[in-house]
Amino acid sequence: MSSTRILILGALLDGPMNGYGVRRRLEVMGVESWTNVAFGSIYHGLGKMADEGLLEVVEAGKGGKVVYALTDLGRTEFHRLLLGAWHELRPIVDPFQVAMTFMDRLEKQEILDALHGRMAQLRMRVETMGHMTGVKHAHGAPQHVGENLGLQRAMFQAQLEWVEQAIARVEADQLP
Repeated sequence: MSSTRILILGALLDGPMNGYGVRRRLEVMGVESWTNVAFGSIYHGLGKMADEGLLEVVEAGKGGKVVYALTDLGRTEFHRLLLGAWHELRPIVDPFQVAMTFMDRLEKQEILDALHGRMAQLRMRVETMGHMTGVKHAHGAPQHVGENLGLQRAMFQAQLEWVEQAIARVEADQLP
């Protein structure tokens, strides 16, 4: 399942728009903080989904500004992908976990320095995510966008708590 497909199709639910409009809608939702969608892939995705019959071109303007609308097939595909995402439990892929796999290849001080740096970043993210909810709401984002940011904040908070405990274990020579 592609998160990018769900996001693009979902952005077009309320009416036709061009690639820039889709990007702006996704930016208001704050997707850059909780997904790895590359904004450049939006334009490719729009063209591909038009080729697949999920979207139709309703206006081909000057300068390559193509306006797309959902087809009935696109609405059906959005609904199928959306329900699939609600029911499917998938691992959260984080390069940090890959790095943890080889932490025994680092010196103790390197691990501690990295964990302290990560802890500072996580603290800043937890604080920032708390502020972002109000900002997104003030810019017209729906309430559920705030819930998504709250979930992201809780995930950062959980990792922060783990890092704080890991530092103590490394200092006590219990880890790695």
